[in-house]
Amino acid sequence: MRSILLVSKAPIGQVRAVALDTSSMTSVALTKILFEKWLGGGRTFTSMEPDIEKMLAAHDAALVIGDPALQIDRSRYLTLDLAEEWIRYTGKPFVFAFWAIRQQALQEDALQEAPPLQDLAALFQQSRDHGLDSANLNQIAREWAPRLGLQESEVRSYLTENIYYYLDAPCLEGLHLFYRYAAEIGALPPAPGIDFLRAANALIV
Repeated sequence: MRSILLVSKAPIGQVRAVALDTSSMTSVALTKILFEKWLGGGRTFTSMEPDIEKMLAAHDAALVIGDPALQIDRSRYLTLDLAEEWIRYTGKPFVFAFWAIRQQALQEDALQEAPPLQDLAALFQQSRDHGLDSANLNQIAREWAPRLGLQESEVRSYLTENIYYYLDAPCLEGLHLFYRYAAEIGALPPAPGIDFLRAANALIV
């Protein structure tokens, strides 16, 4: 949450044209789902570079993602946090990203010398836990706060309170629902089957 925003010059009911930051196709699809399912269809969508001034100069609202979203001055615009909207309408978490391996990749040369899947999953888990160590979080906040024009406390709060780092059963339910809705409205093609290696906490797509 907080880093996937719909920024608007007008109340959502008056929005007709939406500029889309395409840095995340997941977020683009979520925007289209929210409009089609709950916020009223019939909007037009245009892909643009994530420059909020240029986006809103020619559109009623704009999807901004990541650092540009964190830097939005919410006192100047109306904003919708898309993750919060998804949770409000579905009651399920939203998964913006995860690590996965394609089945056919397991037979490709690039992975022939890689560790077993369980070991790969363990490496990712160790990296996650290392990053979430308090001292390392403080270092990340110190490094990124000046880059983003934010306070260190804001960066640390975002990393610890707004991101969930575990792909558990409720998250998988939300993920499957998102895939279904995205396919229904034509925002994404039907998703491939997903096998969850529970013991390893990894995904194979």
